[in-house]
Parts: sequence; structure tokens; C-alpha cells
Amino acid sequence: MLQITPHHKILLAIAPIDFRKGIDSLVAVCKKYFVCDPMNGTVFVFTNRRRISVKLLVYDGNGFWLCQKRFSSGKLKWWPATQEQALHLQVSELHVILAQGIPTQIKIPKNWHEIT
Repeated sequence: MLQITPHHKILLAIAPIDFRKGIDSLVAVCKKYFVCDPMNGTVFVFTNRRRISVKLLVYDGNGFWLCQKRFSSGKLKWWPATQEQALHLQVSELHVILAQGIPTQIKIPKNWHEIT
């Protein structure tokens, strides 16, 4: 079972992708677009042009997981418009996006804080 925890690094593709792409094509997109090794445990998140579906690609040390969520009604209410928004996304904010919410409108505590 795939679980996304605060330990995961998340990278979102701002531009939509062709959802006919499978694992190998998305791995190539990760290498080219993110300039990142897709086998390092990072969760890569993509959406289609109409924003009615989301794909997640992650390597778990044994193989790639490719998960897709197609919304039964409606579409994404929020998707990062800038690279800055996409780079600073927390796992809890990704969960809000996948529930068709708007992470900028809710108060989510930081994943980690310094113990003094």
C-alpha cells in the first residue's frame, strides 16, 4: 500500500500533461522537467489539461507506483500557478488538493518545528 507521509518530498508539475503517458513516459518527464532522479522516493504529481484528474508517480525501492484519481464530479479547485507555490507544498496540503480543497485557505501547521 502506498502512503504519503511528511517524510516524502513532493514535486508538482505546474503545466498539465497528456494522461495517455504511462510510467516510462512520466519517468522521462521527471528527468527532463524536474531534472531529478525519479528513483529517489520523491512523489511526482501531475494533472491533466481539464484538471479533472491527478496522477502520482513514486518509486518505493522495489518499483514504481502510478496512481490516478479521477474526480467523480467537478475538478481541482486549486493548482499551483508558480514554481514557488509548487516547491513549498506540504504533504498535508497535497491531501487537501486531492480532496478538491484549496490549501491556501486553511491553516495547516508546519510538519516539523525546532524543539527548544
